[in-house]
Amino acid sequence: MKGNRITQRFSALAQEGKKGLITYITAGYPDLDTTARLVKTMVEAGADLVEVGIPFSDPVADGPVIQQASARALANGVRVKDIIRMCADIRQKSTAVPLILMTYYNPVFQYGLESFARDAARAGVDGLIVPDLPFEESEELLGHTDHYGLALIPLVAPTTTEKRLAAMAPAARGFVYCVSVTGVTGAREEIHTDLAKFTQKVRRHLQLPCAIGFGIAGPAQAAAVAPYCDAMVVGSAIVDLVARAGTGDPAPAVAALVKDIKCAIEKCA
Repeated sequence: MKGNRITQRFSALAQEGKKGLITYITAGYPDLDTTARLVKTMVEAGADLVEVGIPFSDPVADGPVIQQASARALANGVRVKDIIRMCADIRQKSTAVPLILMTYYNPVFQYGLESFARDAARAGVDGLIVPDLPFEESEELLGHTDHYGLALIPLVAPTTTEKRLAAMAPAARGFVYCVSVTGVTGAREEIHTDLAKFTQKVRRHLQLPCAIGFGIAGPAQAAAVAPYCDAMVVGSAIVDLVARAGTGDPAPAVAALVKDIKCAIEKCA
């Protein structure tokens, strides 16, 4: 997938000797217009790739902050087709940033696997993360995402065995999402996983950039994690700022956090 924007961005970061920052936002929280505006805000503040979360009624991999954001978005009537349309609008205004849809399998299945891959690709989406889809059951979706040029990004955990990593390698695309803890998303004061050992194990089998996510709350944690990966994912901390803004504008606080994290990790690059 050499022409994919995800691959191109990671190649550029490697050539520059820099670490990547992947930011996450729940689509439709508090509304789609705000989501689109925050994507632009995060990119301008230094985000290298952006995950757009599709809200789902049973987000088993997500902690309370994203669960609440998803519930609010669904209550407001946000649907998958609206999110894909929003991505198309974002792409028209920014041709460079890689966009990744983070979703659970049920919305994709209900939409139709091929239709979802086709419509997402036409909207300018570059990748797909489906945390509740085991790689053993991903062959059908992978066929469609490969056909339309989308990267189906694998997730691995500290408990993932060497044997399983080796088996996952042929189906891995884009980058490897390394889950830093055995649990759900959410900002944490400390990450106790031996990240050096974890990412070394992953790299022995998956020849893709490694991104560490789940638990990175701010600049200090990002700087501590940076030596062990090619990029880090920050999600709950950003969604929490949106929640704290209430009826106000979350953009200034989100921009400040993204800038602070990007500055911290570039010092570690």
